[in-house]
Amino acid sequence: MADPLTPVLTKRWLSPNSWRLSTYERLEGYTALRKALRGTPEQLVQLVKDSGLRGRGGAGFPAGLKWSFMPPNEDKPHYLVINADEGEPGTCKDIPLMMADPHSLIEGCVIASYAMRSHHCFIYVRGEALHCFRRLNSAVREAYAAGYLGKNILGTGYDLDITVHAGAGAYICGEETALLDSLEGRRGQPRLKPPFPAAAGLYAKPTTVNNVETIASVPFIVNAGSDWFRAMGREKSPGPKIYSISGHVERPGQYEAPLGTTLRELLELCGGMKDGIPLKFWTPGGSSTPLFTVEHLDVPLDFEGAAEAGSMLGTTAVQVFNETVSVPWAVMKWTKFYKHESCGKCTPCREGTYWLDQILARMVDGRGTEEDIDTLLDLCDNIFGRSFCALADGAVSPIVSGIKYFRDEFLALCETNKAGGERKSELVGAHT
Repeated sequence: MADPLTPVLTKRWLSPNSWRLSTYERLEGYTALRKALRGTPEQLVQLVKDSGLRGRGGAGFPAGLKWSFMPPNEDKPHYLVINADEGEPGTCKDIPLMMADPHSLIEGCVIASYAMRSHHCFIYVRGEALHCFRRLNSAVREAYAAGYLGKNILGTGYDLDITVHAGAGAYICGEETALLDSLEGRRGQPRLKPPFPAAAGLYAKPTTVNNVETIASVPFIVNAGSDWFRAMGREKSPGPKIYSISGHVERPGQYEAPLGTTLRELLELCGGMKDGIPLKFWTPGGSSTPLFTVEHLDVPLDFEGAAEAGSMLGTTAVQVFNETVSVPWAVMKWTKFYKHESCGKCTPCREGTYWLDQILARMVDGRGTEEDIDTLLDLCDNIFGRSFCALADGAVSPIVSGIKYFRDEFLALCETNKAGGERKSELVGAHT
């Protein structure tokens, strides 16, 4: 295995003016593009398949396989769409990547577009990330001026245009089909599948939607090969990964490590728990993934390891909470977010998140009953798997896992309410 501290995706981040084309070119930038354009689209797709690169946006779908779904002919336009609408609570890896090293994404876009016979790529950036939007546009202008974008790229006869699009700041647009609707100028809402984007995506044309980190990994694979990439991480989840660590740690931030790294190892990298207060619970992939506890410190954080332990790798948004935090309170805060961000298209999500929020708020306020716990679980069961997209599933994950591991805290809230009610009855009786 490669040295876990050897940076790959983040190796240019600390270079002076790392976002400039001159810096990128000095540090092997656009050498992979030249190599890729000498091959065929089929060879590139096979290379990415052989590397085992999996989508870094949360689902972990094999990138090469996804690319292969695109039709081999060019009787209609093909589109590559980059999902840079980073909105998952705790997730903060793509925006730093685009801020520090935007040309790695652009180079990856050109290579991937060539592999899928696309001549127009869209990068959909979260609207609030204004600095990121400006920096990407500046990098795209540099790439056009240098001949890496536009007509007859590097004299190969291949043409590609990139459009950087700012979204309107809706969490739902992180779902790929809602993103496509938003990109077309419509309200961002998930589509019924099939048809899948590879058959009818943007403007009803063949489309592939990939995450920023996924595409930024491609130039490294082209330059160093699939065997090099597989030397990092684990067999079914190879390669490096950016872990976003936030919460009660000494040095929160972005930490690059091979897939399969454990939280125990990540805590060592970021200086341990803040002020020495012990760990209580954490999320392996953002608030939409089931919670983990201290018992899961040594779970390999890759797609298989997280799933086998009962959660999901998601976007590797590792949110760390110490013993001072109330689980019901944290779960309530996340639920409020999902209620607010539900697009309202699906009744289970629209109505269900509303009622989950109401019940949790009542419980945290000290007015809950023991029956509320069963009602929450029953609601979650009726919401999970019954909506067009995964927002509803993500909304119930922290609730179900929170009750599973910390049921006593939810019960304690009910006992507090019960005790308060009994004291009130005693006072009324005494007054009478």
